[in-house]
Amino acid sequence: MTPPQTLPFLLLAVGVGAGVPAPAGWRSIADCALLVLVGVTGAGKSTALVALDEVGLAHHLLPDRRDLTDRLIISMMQAQAGLEVTPVQDRKQRFAYTRAYREQYPGGMAYALSQLWIDPQVLPELLLFDGLRGENEVTHAATLLPSARFAVLNAPDVVRVSRLAGRGDPFDQIGGATVENPSLDHIHRFADIYASAATGFFSPDEEQVLLELVRSGVTTASDLRKGLDIVIEERRNYDPAATTAALLAVAPDRTRVVDTVQLNPEAVAREITELVRGR
Repeated sequence: MTPPQTLPFLLLAVGVGAGVPAPAGWRSIADCALLVLVGVTGAGKSTALVALDEVGLAHHLLPDRRDLTDRLIISMMQAQAGLEVTPVQDRKQRFAYTRAYREQYPGGMAYALSQLWIDPQVLPELLLFDGLRGENEVTHAATLLPSARFAVLNAPDVVRVSRLAGRGDPFDQIGGATVENPSLDHIHRFADIYASAATGFFSPDEEQVLLELVRSGVTTASDLRKGLDIVIEERRNYDPAATTAALLAVAPDRTRVVDTVQLNPEAVAREITELVRGR
């Protein structure tokens, strides 16, 4: 399969496409007003999107990271490997495909995003993309998308796990056996829910905070283990602190760091709105 910049034009959504030649009058996304949410799973992006709607920020949501990954990244990697192009839900497999894509196309998702074409007659307002993550992606995005502004949403890993364990998102699938709740009286450490690999990623206090979610019945052992697996796997691929530092270094005037733990959703939306308006 040919590289994405020479793919035949493909309509991804109303007013959004990729490939060449683009229809007459369409503009490169690099020339459009664009807001990019930056953050790993559980950082608060979905909540921020709802809050932005509620405060009335006019914007158009682009096909998201999952959609672009499926249609512009995973399908290409499968085709290049001579495999049948099929949906991939398991996150470990998805990470493998996206790593392979980054090896060929520096910037990974940022590069794929930069290849989009926009019909300004259909989408004249602010564009919003959810979302980029990782130092490599944001560094390239800052260069490839000179009109973009970046809202970095941050939350500690322990909070992210807690959010994931209770949200029931069907996309949050990762390889591994289902773990039913063991006896609640015998849950004292991660190993008791078959998640001993998480021990090195969290302090003893954080471990007890998360295990209390199971002991108190807020979540199940299976859901907690799933949340732990997702956060740990992402940390092997992305460093939120390095990502934030990279953006502040290359695009300080276009970046706003937002703490989704200290700020409620409305306050998060206000911070992002001020970023868009250049305040």
